[in-house]
Amino acid sequence: MEAVAKLRNNPTSTRKMRLLADLIRGMDVEKALNVLKFHPKHPSVPLEKLLLSAVANWKVKNEGVRVEDANLIVKTVFVDGGRILKRMRPAPQGRGYRVRKRSNHVTIAVDSKVAEAK
Repeated sequence: MEAVAKLRNNPTSTRKMRLLADLIRGMDVEKALNVLKFHPKHPSVPLEKLLLSAVANWKVKNEGVRVEDANLIVKTVFVDGGRILKRMRPAPQGRGYRVRKRSNHVTIAVDSKVAEAK
């Protein structure tokens, strides 16, 4: 049975998060966690926590089944744009430049290989 976890309004640009999401899509959960743990990009920390949350959600849905026996994989990962905070930065000659602070929404779905084969 599939389990989903969502992260809303993460203060990172969508493009930076999508680079990591593309990296772990379709991987085994254990391998994906190791990749995220040692990846140098800063969005890897919240993505790792989100993946752990999805695994915990899977445990709640599937009581009596061990995670090690289930061979969990990262079924889907998608990153959508979130709200944009618009700020002004002082610029030369009395002007103001607009700074757009972007955020994103991430959704991860985890499922077992056995369930996917059926």
